[in-house]
Amino acid sequence: MPEDPDWEAYKVPPTRTPVSERATSVPNPVTFIQTVFNYVVDAPVTFVREWIERQHAKNKFYYYHQKFRRVPDLSECLEGDYLCYYEAEAQWRRDRMVDQQIVEIVRERLGACKHREGPNYLQNCAKEAELLAQVTKAYQDRYGDLGVHGNARTCLMKQKHRMMEERKAQENASQ
Repeated sequence: MPEDPDWEAYKVPPTRTPVSERATSVPNPVTFIQTVFNYVVDAPVTFVREWIERQHAKNKFYYYHQKFRRVPDLSECLEGDYLCYYEAEAQWRRDRMVDQQIVEIVRERLGACKHREGPNYLQNCAKEAELLAQVTKAYQDRYGDLGVHGNARTCLMKQKHRMMEERKAQENASQ
């Protein structure tokens, strides 16, 4: 094979689209419009968007780690203070959801222990079973018999009645 190819023998095929040679000195209006759009609309919008993203990167807000301040209990609200009532109700609902999740987590731990230990779960998972019994009893004492439409006021009244019953039981036991 020769080192210098004969260009006459192997001609390069012509390109499919011929290069247009401009016969006019007027610029193409499409490129002009694209350039104007880029500098007038796209560049400022891009700059503002990048600036906002930088500000958000500085101040990250994790909604799932939101910490609410403790508000006064319903028993501490003044009469007619409806904002305090609302805040206490919202706090009670958050506390109820947290307690529900605690019960669910302990129940899942017991289920995992039962699955892991197999037939020996009664011996090896006694600590988890006792913890579940304690957590469930505490949840039932506080939220049981309230139903779906339970609220902070009915829960407070239930707690008051339970305390009165305990006091009566103590007085009867001491006599």
